[in-house]
Amino acid sequence: MSRQRDHSHSVRKVVLPSGKTIEIVSFEDQLVDGLTRPAKHVAHELETEEALHHCGSCASDLVYPLDWSEAGARHWEVTLRCPNCEWIGTGVFASEAVERFDAELDRGTESVISDLRRMIQANMEDDIERFAAALHAGFVLPEDF
Repeated sequence: MSRQRDHSHSVRKVVLPSGKTIEIVSFEDQLVDGLTRPAKHVAHELETEEALHHCGSCASDLVYPLDWSEAGARHWEVTLRCPNCEWIGTGVFASEAVERFDAELDRGTESVISDLRRMIQANMEDDIERFAAALHAGFVLPEDF
């Protein structure tokens, strides 16, 4: 059985701030071990793309990206970190998996912002109650301002 290599490529034109135009040619996929994968990143690919926010080491769902960059027209190279077990890994993932990861990061950010707003509100209410009690008890004087 012979294996054929797919030498398909894509060309992107980029206009630099200087006004010069360059063409970026990407040779996307090659047949590797019977699977089609981005050729230059096969050695770094992680085993799963299902849920990038889940740590494969400790099962935490707090994994976040340290860095990500395009690795072709349909793939991203992402460096991930788990804050629980300090695992760090780099892999190449399909755009769809990275988009799901980005949506999960957005949901997590919204959750943190919502919690922060509730805590700010609770802290402000507590500060106001303590200030009002200090005023009524005579502990706050004009000289304090």
